Amino acid sequence: MSTVVKREATVHEFTKPVEVAPRSRTELFLNRELSLLEFHARVLEEARDPQNPLLERLKFLSIFSSNLDEFFQIRVSGLKEEMEHEVDVSPDGRTPAQQLAETRERIVALVDEQARCLSDDVLPGLAQAGIPVVNYDSLSRNEKERLEEYFTEKVFPVLTPLAVDPSHPFPYISPLSVNICLIVNPPKNMKLITSRKLTDPNFVRIKVPSILPRLVPVSASSTRYVLLEEIIEANIHALFPNMEPGPCYRFRVTRDADIDIREEEAHDLLSAIKEELRQRRFGTPVRLEVSTNMPDEMIEYLTGSLHLERDDVYKFDGPVHVQDLMSLYDLDRPDLKDTPFTPQMPAWYNEHKNIFDAIRERDRLLHHPYDSYDSVTEFINEAVDDPEVVAIKICLYRTGPESPIPPALIRASEQGKQVTALIELKARFDEEHNIEWARKLDEAGVHVVYGIVGLKTHGKLTLVVRREGDALKRYVHIASGNYNPTTSTTYTDLGLFTVDDEIGRDATELFNYLTGFCEQRDYRKLMVAPVELRDKLNALFDREIEHKRGGRPARIIAKFNRLADLQIIDKLYEVSRAGVEVDLIIRGICVLRPGIPGLSENIRVRSVVGRFLEHSRVFWFANGGDEELYIGSADWMTRNLKHRIEVVAPVTDGKAKRYLRDVLLDAYLTDNTKARELQPDGRYTPVTTRSEPFNSQEYFIGRPCCD
Repeated sequence: MSTVVKREATVHEFTKPVEVAPRSRTELFLNRELSLLEFHARVLEEARDPQNPLLERLKFLSIFSSNLDEFFQIRVSGLKEEMEHEVDVSPDGRTPAQQLAETRERIVALVDEQARCLSDDVLPGLAQAGIPVVNYDSLSRNEKERLEEYFTEKVFPVLTPLAVDPSHPFPYISPLSVNICLIVNPPKNMKLITSRKLTDPNFVRIKVPSILPRLVPVSASSTRYVLLEEIIEANIHALFPNMEPGPCYRFRVTRDADIDIREEEAHDLLSAIKEELRQRRFGTPVRLEVSTNMPDEMIEYLTGSLHLERDDVYKFDGPVHVQDLMSLYDLDRPDLKDTPFTPQMPAWYNEHKNIFDAIRERDRLLHHPYDSYDSVTEFINEAVDDPEVVAIKICLYRTGPESPIPPALIRASEQGKQVTALIELKARFDEEHNIEWARKLDEAGVHVVYGIVGLKTHGKLTLVVRREGDALKRYVHIASGNYNPTTSTTYTDLGLFTVDDEIGRDATELFNYLTGFCEQRDYRKLMVAPVELRDKLNALFDREIEHKRGGRPARIIAKFNRLADLQIIDKLYEVSRAGVEVDLIIRGICVLRPGIPGLSENIRVRSVVGRFLEHSRVFWFANGGDEELYIGSADWMTRNLKHRIEVVAPVTDGKAKRYLRDVLLDAYLTDNTKARELQPDGRYTPVTTRSEPFNSQEYFIGRPCCD
């Protein structure tokens, strides 16, 4: 790795661990919810960065908006439930009420930043680039006439104004829909022939239809756009003939979307999840977003009708549901996007007759999206078409609606192969896709299973059994990312192909554990949660401490997505007090406080947010000079170690180990462009260095993994 400064572990004389005085929980741990918001803030930072192309900045605004929606759907709804159940305090010592108050304060500031970025920077920039989103009032008479015709023909027929009066209760508001509300007054000095009494003002809600484009071209050939809600508001009289509609205001409601499945009580898990999905859209409201011009009386009416408090209200200035603006990203404007790149098939793939020969030669490491995900789909396709393959077993967590992998499994079943697909029905927000694939696979004769009661199957694992001569050979693919070719282009992930016999036997026994009543408790090489991953990680931590005490090389470098397990954090504090240097590259949540004297002064934490979503997980241990490396699906979270099936595998191939250590990990530790360093108080600050700018993600583009 010629352009990256190498970092070598330094061996110090062993010093007795510092005795640490008792500390409060607030001193020991950062708050999980606030830490997650800091990740969202770093996504927003990418939107604000003028070095990023305009449509990429719009993309980051959209991602931030989606992330914040999920934060309310899952995290805020959870805090509200904790308040109802009188949960005491979080690990950092905050009550649920304190967490709600502090998260609200941070969110208000972030939403203001988002609005300023969109209205003062990104949208004006797009207008200068020839893609203006204009106000309806600024249009010419001819343009308005055309849009009035569009309203009459395309919009009006699908609108349904819902009034509230003694015979019409407050309507159901679907989650995350864009809505218009107003007061409609009865006509003055006019008698109506109607059976309905119209003597008082009436509240009316109109849902902006999601089946129509949110951005409407001003003309057929125009790249000027106007928001659909502005067209509706400009033609509001057409909805209320002979009435007097008042000013229009916009709002959006977020609901609790966390599904709680009582698996032990469910006779049919598939049916139970289908029912919970139906109920999700009726979850309890947790947030009300309103336009800044909405009067207090209207806000009070909405909060009362939705059973929300004033602190649940968030005002927005500009378009709500920014995700809809991402239709602009589909425009053919490469000058406003990142320079495109084409993921490459590894050289070894084309150097062998088939992929099985290549894997049999030596283990093969993949680094996505820089290595094409076609190598994984081709592995499955070759297994389907190879007459010597007798069985295929795979864990599917998030597949996506257009994935080519389930259809390949169907073909394999039709060819008479033994095919087993473990589909995780409880993968949040992918339940419907997974249910549909489960149905199709089951109908095609694939052996479909849903895993273990009480556990999510999050491990990424494929086992292919191939007849070779008189023996059966086991080919295994283990990865950090889902079997989803679509997200593989935007997520960084690692995958490993191996024919290691012990890993193959472990994979076989793991699938038996997942599909039957096998109570496997010990694996040869794989580290599997929840049965042993925590214990094996602790043993690796203890081993580094012993190496440090013996004056041998001792260091830990780990890259993953989230750190919130208190036992793991306590162990890392112990490792730090023993003098072992620890570098953690954590994308999102980190509850550990780094850099505190006598506790964590030897721990450094950094996060990289950039063009791709960092999702790869790799753990490196110096091990006295005989280094060990692992990749897999597990973050260092309680849910991953205790409540999920996770798979972590050793990387033993020399070339693969050198790539992970000297290229991948070193690049992330050298990044001074997209990396941010976590401070003891929970803030993330830019990396300060005098060296040349170095962007780890850009560095990997066009660079072979480890051919």
